[in-house]
Amino acid sequence: MNDFVGAVWRKSSRSNDQGLCVEVADNLVGTRGVVGVRDSKDLTGPTLAITPPAWTAFLAALHHDQLHP
Repeated sequence: MNDFVGAVWRKSSRSNDQGLCVEVADNLVGTRGVVGVRDSKDLTGPTLAITPPAWTAFLAALHHDQLHP
């Protein structure tokens, strides 16, 4: 289990008020080696710990519209 104490959570500047957002804590990379991701509606719920290379690959796939069901 990862310790997310000290995480600085943020939502995308493109998020809206519909409540369908995730929050990201990327300030933990240097100290814990992870990027935290959680549901913005459930702040005490589960949190994903993603490696920085996996997070970078995910963002690149989003940017290039390569994520399809």
